[in-house]
Amino acid sequence: MDTWGVINSFGVFQSYYLTLLDRPPSDISWIGTIQVFLTFFIGTFTGRVTDAGFFRPVLLCGTIFTAIGIFTTSVATEYWQLLLSQGICMGIGSGCLFCPAVSTISTYFSKKRSLAIGIAASGSATGGLVFPAMARQLLPTVGFGWAVRAIGFVQLATLLFANVFMKSRLPPRRAGNLVEWAAFRELEYTFYAVGMFFNFLGLFFAFYYISAFSRTMITPQLSYTDSLNLLLVLNGVGAAGRLLPNFLADSVGPLNMLAPSCLLSSICLLAWIAVRTSDGLYVWVVFFGIFGGAIQSLFPAGLSSLTTDLRKQGTRIGMAFTIVSFAVLIGNPIAGALISAMDGSYLGAQLFTGVSMLVGVSFILGARLARMRRTGAGWCVKI
Repeated sequence: MDTWGVINSFGVFQSYYLTLLDRPPSDISWIGTIQVFLTFFIGTFTGRVTDAGFFRPVLLCGTIFTAIGIFTTSVATEYWQLLLSQGICMGIGSGCLFCPAVSTISTYFSKKRSLAIGIAASGSATGGLVFPAMARQLLPTVGFGWAVRAIGFVQLATLLFANVFMKSRLPPRRAGNLVEWAAFRELEYTFYAVGMFFNFLGLFFAFYYISAFSRTMITPQLSYTDSLNLLLVLNGVGAAGRLLPNFLADSVGPLNMLAPSCLLSSICLLAWIAVRTSDGLYVWVVFFGIFGGAIQSLFPAGLSSLTTDLRKQGTRIGMAFTIVSFAVLIGNPIAGALISAMDGSYLGAQLFTGVSMLVGVSFILGARLARMRRTGAGWCVKI
């Protein structure tokens, strides 16, 4: 809720900052993409530190950075201030929270691990509903500063709860490198990481730009307040996308659920090109919200299924997070630059994100084939 819930709500800020700062979409995207980049990139370090037995200090560090970031965002008025507070400071906080939490949760379960991760990931859908709804109601009445501070108080309360009750289960693994290079000799791990790099190039485009798209590119155009309803629907249906696929993944395997989710998401992004009405856009966000939400929750579950030694869980998950961090860093700014280069048209960005995810699907299937070849299993294998 306090990491991806805020990140998935960035469409609220994207639309607001476009008006407030009078800067091109690609510039505004850097604020959100740096936050996502750091959330993933720091995973290599926080994952290894978590494996070493320092879960709670890392969690506390993430809480402090997140609180400082959100409350300084509430008083920021310039682009560089927002880049530092919301992009960098909150990004560091999310990086200290996300990877350790996911890797720790996965160690508590063996049979229902994917479902457990899916339930935890559904917090991003909860945050994606709560925070845009708060912004929708508070921005017109109390202004930007107090709207953001109210979001900050909710974050602080939930994070303090997590600091009190969350703890690691396994004994610490003190020895070991920051990066487990041997993992890249496993073709399925390498293909999986590369595949998710391409998937994350396009995944967050809709979360950032759907609100702005609805106010300029459809008939009738939506107001700013009404455009936030699309973001609420997108995040709301994502709860089902995070829970049901992960529930099924415990029976059929995370990779077997992830591949079709990535394929259907790429098809949705390409189909977005044909959407021209508000009714059509609402239908579109329902489908993309389900499939896109499934990818976000199945991604760490798939990594967990490729790791046999649970003591290396944090390290291997963090390594993959670092790889995809560069995808989320450049994906939305590239999409924003394409929109500006095409005089406000979203066609180039939609093609770029849709095709990127199609490439990602091919690598995910390659990871599945590599695991089948290594284990000698057939097509019906649970992966």
